[in-house]
Amino acid sequence: MKVEENVFYLKLFDLYKPLLSLTQQGVMEDYLAGNLTVSEIALNHGISRQAVKDCVDKSLKKLKDIEDKLLLGQRIAALEKELKKAKSRNKKGDN
Repeated sequence: MKVEENVFYLKLFDLYKPLLSLTQQGVMEDYLAGNLTVSEIALNHGISRQAVKDCVDKSLKKLKDIEDKLLLGQRIAALEKELKKAKSRNKKGDN
């Protein structure tokens, strides 16, 4: 997974983590935030590498599907962009 893609999914994971099962949460925490390999995650969770792969694939799809419906990540990004612009305008006005 590319760095930009990992950051995108990590943000979605932070937003929508409670909507995943406990197993999905643990696996995705290791995969996205811990940057562990599939083999390391399988060993840590006592499941097969294929089970980890399936869990990651399903979780990524679920996170993307939720974002496509709710658009919270996009809304937050837009608000952060507006806030940054406002701060920039405020700093220029202070001089």
